[in-house]
Amino acid sequence: MWEPSVMTDSTPPASSQPTGELFVERLWPSWWLWIVALMFAGLSYMVLAPVGVAWGIGAAVGMYLLCTIILIATTPKIVVTETTLQVGRAGIEREHLGPVTGYRGDDATYQRGPGLHGLAFLCLRGWISPVVRIQITDRRDRTPYWLTSTRRPEELVAALNGAMFADVVADVDAEPDENDIEGRIRRELNEHHEY
Repeated sequence: MWEPSVMTDSTPPASSQPTGELFVERLWPSWWLWIVALMFAGLSYMVLAPVGVAWGIGAAVGMYLLCTIILIATTPKIVVTETTLQVGRAGIEREHLGPVTGYRGDDATYQRGPGLHGLAFLCLRGWISPVVRIQITDRRDRTPYWLTSTRRPEELVAALNGAMFADVVADVDAEPDENDIEGRIRRELNEHHEY
């Protein structure tokens, strides 16, 4: 026979229990995308206004609502907990993560462009420049690393026990080991900057 669960005074409600989230970020669209949504609404008004002003206003409101729903629905979320990493709809246990490195400026541009591996998992947003590269060590997974945009790369890297690329370069005085992933990245960047 089914019995309802009884909550005692010592058990806090599920919503007030800590979630264990070390880092949470939503990659919201930039301000200019909302302006584009308004422009689409204006265009919708202009298309149907000759039929009737009410039709034009209705089309503009409908178009703006549609654009808003699409922008919100496609906004990925990055969540780091003690045991897992979730980037958008993809998730992985942290035991399968290798070195984590954050990039800004030209280094981030290189990671998104010429330094990109064809099998990498990407969660990139064109309006967010910094990226974080997360190596995958699971031998069953063909994905070499994840590359995700983030507005707060230092915080994401800290939550994953990694380092920013500038810090990694500053900490290394000697020639890197051939098996060192960060050393390979540094050599690729040096070759890239020589051209």
